[in-house]
Amino acid sequence: MDQPDPTRYNPAKPDNLRAFAVRYHESRQHHASDELLIRDLIKYSDSVESHFHHEVNVLEKKISDLQLDLNASERVRRDIQAKLNNLEAKLGYIPDHNTYIAVLIDGNGLIFKDSFVRKGVEGGKKAANELIKAINEKFNSTETTSVTVFVTILANVSGLGKAMKRHGCLHDSNILHDFVMGFNQANVSTTFVDVGSDKELADAKIQDSFRFHLRNFNCKKAVLGVSHDASYAPFLANIITDDTKEHVAILEGIPTVTEIVALGLRIFNVPRLFRYEKLSIKPQEISRLTPPVPANATSWASVVRTPVSPPPQIILPIPLKTTPTSSRASQTSPAPWIPGPRGLDPVIRPEATVMDRLRKRKDAERLCNNHFLRGPCTRGKECNFTHDYNPTDEEKKVIAFFARSNRCALGQNCTNPDCIYGHHCPCVVNGMCVHPHCKFRLNEHPPGTSFRGPRPKDDIKDSSNEDENKDEN
Repeated sequence: MDQPDPTRYNPAKPDNLRAFAVRYHESRQHHASDELLIRDLIKYSDSVESHFHHEVNVLEKKISDLQLDLNASERVRRDIQAKLNNLEAKLGYIPDHNTYIAVLIDGNGLIFKDSFVRKGVEGGKKAANELIKAINEKFNSTETTSVTVFVTILANVSGLGKAMKRHGCLHDSNILHDFVMGFNQANVSTTFVDVGSDKELADAKIQDSFRFHLRNFNCKKAVLGVSHDASYAPFLANIITDDTKEHVAILEGIPTVTEIVALGLRIFNVPRLFRYEKLSIKPQEISRLTPPVPANATSWASVVRTPVSPPPQIILPIPLKTTPTSSRASQTSPAPWIPGPRGLDPVIRPEATVMDRLRKRKDAERLCNNHFLRGPCTRGKECNFTHDYNPTDEEKKVIAFFARSNRCALGQNCTNPDCIYGHHCPCVVNGMCVHPHCKFRLNEHPPGTSFRGPRPKDDIKDSSNEDENKDEN
């Protein structure tokens, strides 16, 4: 151990005691500072511990509440799942019972083949059974459930019978009535309704029935036999949604018009049952129906109410051997041409300058035929043509001529007196069809007509009403 320094700790020096006192005070101050630090650390630790204890308690409370909510949600989920299972079981039971397929047909456009109609009552029964069989084969091929097919046909039976007789399908129009009777007798689910000559009534019945079946849960499929009629396109576009689209199908006889094809619906046909061409008047029937013409008659205006232009001269491919009497008759009374039961359309004579001006309107600038001739266009904003325009009287004549250059889908069978479309070609001038892309059939031109454009055929697809403004602009 080191010895104390005698000079430093000399008792004879009084300053040494004071030095110890100073050092003692310094030592106490140092220890006091340490104690203060320790006390502050202990207080801080207590505060932190208290804070975290509080946070832990809060979190534990939240966890407890969440656990209760989770348990309650789980119970609710199980209850909902049980109810869902019960509903699914019930819904799975319902489609297996009382399900049906609704078939609605416009009988004036979708016509059974002659081989069925000519057999009268028996033909009607066979046609009904064959149609039900075809529908079942198309939409119920699995045969896992029993599906009833309800067929409803609406037609002007009297008018259709006369048209088929004029066409040469039937020798007696009453045979069609027998066919209808057999169709109704074949099955409790097959109905052929005679609605008379009111086409709008038939359309309204078909549309209302279709709307009802489409909303009925038990209806597995709604089939429409309206492939020939473009007027159904706006109705179908408004009522069909993405959810109901798969439940709709179009039964085709005559090739489906473009407006309906554009809807993207399922289209099918039954070629063994229905005609794929429209009724037309045979030449011998036309000649038989021709009314006598006075010797001084030079135009068709003496036969029909509305004044029309003189009929085109008939050019025969082989000159007939004539007698003096027949020669004089041919010089004074050329045989008028009758395109069919509707007859000739009234002539429209637009001014050439006005027509040229409207022809120059292109694309969306073209005027909408439907809007200006039949009232507000049903397509609304979807229409590609101009509605915001005030045409003059001469311009309306041109619009009417443009519309007349489009073939009516019903042709000579059309009974609408206000139809804006053509029922025979209006573009024949001096024995020549001057239209570069004529939409009318060959037999809708006068005999012997020559053609500036491609020669049409009698079996061309009815596409005249696809785009009312297209062919003249």
